[in-house]
Amino acid sequence: MNLLIVESPSKAKTIEKYLGPDWHVVASVGHVRDLVPENGSVDTAHDFEMRWQIMPGKEKQIKQITDELKKADAVYLASDPDREGEAIAWHILDILKTRNALNGKKVYRVAFHEITKKAVMDAIAHPREIDTNLVDAYLVRRALDYLIGFGISPLLWRRNLGRSAGRVQSVAVKLVVDREREIDAFRPKEYWSLVAKCKQNNTEFDAQLANFNGKKIEKMTIENHACMHEIREKIGEPIISAHVISIDKKKISRRASAPFTTSTLQQEAARKLYFTSRRTMATAQKLYEQGLITYMRTDATNLAADAVSEIREYISKSYGDAFVPKNPNVYVTKSKNAQEAHEAIRPTHFDGNTEKLSGDEAKLYDLIWKRTIACQMTNAEFDSVSADIETDNHVAVFHAVGTTRTFDGFMRIYTEDKDDSDDATESRLPILNVGDAINITALDSQQHFTQPPARYTEASLVKKLEELGIGRPSTYATIMSTIVDRKYVEQDKQRRFHPTPGGWVISAYLSKYFDDLVDVNFTAKTEDTLDDVSNGKRDKLDALRNFWGPTSEMIDNARGIKTTEIIDAINDIMRPHLFPDGNDKCPKCGGKLAIKLSKYGAFIGCENYPTCDYTKKLSDVDESENNTDNTKSKNNMIDLGDGISFRIGRFGPYVTDGTKNAPAKQYTSETITLDIARELLSNGTKKSEPINIGDNPVTGKAIFYYPTGRYGAYISSNRVNVSVKEQPDLQTAIDLINNKKPTKRFKRK
Repeated sequence: MNLLIVESPSKAKTIEKYLGPDWHVVASVGHVRDLVPENGSVDTAHDFEMRWQIMPGKEKQIKQITDELKKADAVYLASDPDREGEAIAWHILDILKTRNALNGKKVYRVAFHEITKKAVMDAIAHPREIDTNLVDAYLVRRALDYLIGFGISPLLWRRNLGRSAGRVQSVAVKLVVDREREIDAFRPKEYWSLVAKCKQNNTEFDAQLANFNGKKIEKMTIENHACMHEIREKIGEPIISAHVISIDKKKISRRASAPFTTSTLQQEAARKLYFTSRRTMATAQKLYEQGLITYMRTDATNLAADAVSEIREYISKSYGDAFVPKNPNVYVTKSKNAQEAHEAIRPTHFDGNTEKLSGDEAKLYDLIWKRTIACQMTNAEFDSVSADIETDNHVAVFHAVGTTRTFDGFMRIYTEDKDDSDDATESRLPILNVGDAINITALDSQQHFTQPPARYTEASLVKKLEELGIGRPSTYATIMSTIVDRKYVEQDKQRRFHPTPGGWVISAYLSKYFDDLVDVNFTAKTEDTLDDVSNGKRDKLDALRNFWGPTSEMIDNARGIKTTEIIDAINDIMRPHLFPDGNDKCPKCGGKLAIKLSKYGAFIGCENYPTCDYTKKLSDVDESENNTDNTKSKNNMIDLGDGISFRIGRFGPYVTDGTKNAPAKQYTSETITLDIARELLSNGTKKSEPINIGDNPVTGKAIFYYPTGRYGAYISSNRVNVSVKEQPDLQTAIDLINNKKPTKRFKRK
């Protein structure tokens, strides 16, 4: 009898089907042992010796393992093929040795990256020893996280600054806070564009102004309405004669994206399926345990040779040889230390037969399957034609571009968001030749404003962490869920992260007194060190000493700092966010406002307390100064009086009285007046006809924008209504409609 130990009961059931009656498979249900949760469990004075204990509720698993081991001749440790999996195998073996449960029985470590009979049997036929380098990397990481937690968290509790400070999570919170600072500091800049409506032989097309009076027109060249007016005057209107002065034709090919890594799967599932990182990984875990996909924690982009052969054969049979490249497509991972898994995330078979799947599992499997098939298909091919059109008075040159897809290639079954957007703007030009006469029937000038940097979503934050080398495949989902669960960040309806008051405060504190800890370069170097340990390039104790020396010094220095000094430092950092207009006077007594700390969290209070008892919640500041729309900060609003304001929104300038909005694209902050705003709002209320924004790809139904309704403006599609403050773009409208929670309906008895 042989005993095989895996991590999950689902995996145990799947594997047991592949093995004969001489095998028994049991599950550890994840980790079984962890550090004792008290100070001193990592002894920094004695080579970082660690004290372990069986995790609460895991004695049952240990007893099951030891009972089954009594009947077995050999034990196979088959936990997941990464650092955490290696650590689980090491812990189980150490426990069995400590309890003298082995009695000379053979112990093997086996690892497989997919739960298929072939993979499992091959792993059993080629066992190995536990990889001590991977275990050492785990021990270093666990010790660092413990030391930081028990070193810094008490400082936070004592001063009511926050719940805890994780090594990687703190950097993620700082990234969100820093992005919010950028948005606070953003000042929109006005610029204009000019499009010519061209006509040739009854075919109409658009061309963008590219050159005026011999000067190249860049995005920000035309600064204001006056400049635009001058350009239009010199070009002339209403009908302008022009001619083609140059033609450029070229063929463009676009290659399919690499198969999924953990990071790219989370990003794409967030964009296309609206899954959180945690939801994506939980669903992928279920697919893996059913033997449907390969291991889902990986930063590698290569595929096994036999899998590539199967994929190419499937493409040939299903789509034809034209869709099979001459040589297999090879992808090189961007991750500098990709090593913890041998393959990208892919299906274990490619016949597409997954009738038993439903819900999240079916959606995610379909995404993985399509991406994997597409990565081995031929390139998508396009014909691109561009033409330069000069007005006959030689004042202006307009540039027109037409792109036509000539061969689908991989786009026959899969496109990313960037591909979708390019495809959506695909347009044709008429057949043009140099010297052809062109009629410009109209000029369309448009006012624009630069936009602030976008807030992070889970997808973009995971991508940023990966670019910076912070965290690893197994940690992204935990990072995202932790910063939300600890209430350091929150998400709006568009799934964008906003720092909470607690997030602002803890980020300010750590940036001031633990700057190395939240420095992205320092954290990335720590991850590199862990990789060096796992590769056997660096000693475990050397890595721990190098990290703990400066960190312990920071902790010791922070212990002696007075709370009043900490509050002053936090106020200095947060003042631009709290009082963007510089007005920090108390409305009650005229004293100075600043952050105060209490057991209920941080708040704004008056310096004259207890004489003055004025207080204000920090959340009130975030709600009023940082609307869910990136562009609606106080920096972009002008109060015109009578409750009416002029604002610069995502779609340009508009006026609002708080209940109604009206576009004001032809006005600037210098030309708008209260009377004009009243007239715009008055006219705006008459326009109640719905506007077709576009189709929802999920339902195939159109989405309509209604400027006025019983409760204000709203969008509607397929009997789903969502209130909005202004007309959203198509993608925002799709997100709002698809994420609307169903309304409870009560049936009459």
